[in-house]
Amino acid sequence: MKRTLLLVALMITSMMNAVQAEDVFTTKNGKKVEFVAVKHASIRIIYDDKEIEIDPVTKLPPVTDYATFPKADYIFVTHEHFDHCDAEAVKALSKEGTKVVANANSAKILGLGEVMKNGDKKQLAPDITVEAVPAYNTSEGKTQFHPQGRDNGYILSLDGFRIYIAGDTEDIPEMANVSDIDVAFMPCNQPFTMLPQQLAKAAAMVKPKVLFPYHLSETSVDEICAQLQGLDIDTRIRSYK
Repeated sequence: MKRTLLLVALMITSMMNAVQAEDVFTTKNGKKVEFVAVKHASIRIIYDDKEIEIDPVTKLPPVTDYATFPKADYIFVTHEHFDHCDAEAVKALSKEGTKVVANANSAKILGLGEVMKNGDKKQLAPDITVEAVPAYNTSEGKTQFHPQGRDNGYILSLDGFRIYIAGDTEDIPEMANVSDIDVAFMPCNQPFTMLPQQLAKAAAMVKPKVLFPYHLSETSVDEICAQLQGLDIDTRIRSYK
């Protein structure tokens, strides 16, 4: 009976720790980088008192009231699909001096933003750089969703801490050129992005220290974890349905 109660207590403690887990990292100079899962492909990053928002979207369930969020210093938009590009969210997060970075079509929809195309690099601050990298579909019958050359992934460097935000993509050969990644966000939902098997191939190419599968939709988390076994990558599942 005591052993059973102990096992139950350990299980409850483990569950509580999982719920309360904070994804906080430290740069080489001791600056804090914190990741907050908003939903789907929407990520909040807090770095050295700066607010960074990735693909903020308001009305995609669950509805997010960005008016309650801190105003953003930087907003990155990967592409123009409604679940990534939302003028209402960008407006709610913007203040004087907010820098919005987007691909060309998203900038047209938003009516603002610094346009980046694949291969472009920008120095946004002395300790912040961003590179736009390819994100596209390769599978037969799916290339119309995200055609090559249109959309962006981003490699964001914060005081040398490198974050790969893959955007909507499959396991494309250009991922072999993405290196020294501390944290990666990679999508896993067919028919629009990757199958779990493709996610495993992508992760093996990039070799991030920490991987957050995101944009999951109805993808089986168990299958994702099974495919990633043996890669020696710290994989963290958060609320990115």
